Amino acid sequence: MHKLIEIEDLTKVYGMGEIAVHALRGINAVVEEGEFVAVMGPSGSGKSTLMNILGCLDRPTGGTYVLDGEDVSRLGKNRLAAVRNTKIGFVFQSYNLLPRMTALRNVMMPLLYNANGHMSDAQQRGRAEEALEQVGLADRVHHRPSELSGGQQQRVAIARALVNDPSIILADEPTGNLDTRSGDEIMELLCQLHSGGTTIVMVTHDLEIAKFAGRVIYLVDGQIVSDRLHASGIANLHNGRDRDTE
Repeated sequence: MHKLIEIEDLTKVYGMGEIAVHALRGINAVVEEGEFVAVMGPSGSGKSTLMNILGCLDRPTGGTYVLDGEDVSRLGKNRLAAVRNTKIGFVFQSYNLLPRMTALRNVMMPLLYNANGHMSDAQQRGRAEEALEQVGLADRVHHRPSELSGGQQQRVAIARALVNDPSIILADEPTGNLDTRSGDEIMELLCQLHSGGTTIVMVTHDLEIAKFAGRVIYLVDGQIVSDRLHASGIANLHNGRDRDTE
């Protein structure tokens, strides 16, 4: 299997001296191509910091992060931006859609910033329409976010994440703003994408949502304390350490 993510001795420190906060303390992990990994942990465990580094939104203080064969740990801002746009698809809890744009235009946005694409407007439109069809929204392409349900907005966000054919999708609490039924539908969609070969790393506080993943990494105080292939194996750990974050 191809190692898509390799992180070694990854650290992140905010501040200096007595006020320094050690958000990550020597993280080591590998994510193979085609995996569906959930990252869990209590508030302050470092999972959001780890997600930001995996998404090339932040740099580590120490250690290395190799994404799809490229060491991105020390890349400059411009190169990091290029990696983000071509190799990573983001799905956020709050959807992050542009309210005045249609679903189609929202999905087209990453294509506009893909300097290597050189796609015509018609090609961009066609690619965005394909992505929306892939998430079951072929009949909603001209609707604005305010005309869509929360679940539909998240589907638009997933289509936007897919449109550049990224190496990996990073999902940060993808069901956090949804009711149970809509959340289950989003997770079923992510599972379908995973079955088709998409690599997914997802942050969640919800053990039931984590059970959709094939592997769960559990963080406490900036360190990995559990890395298991099935979510059921961390139920006691989660219930014991994360009781106050539910």
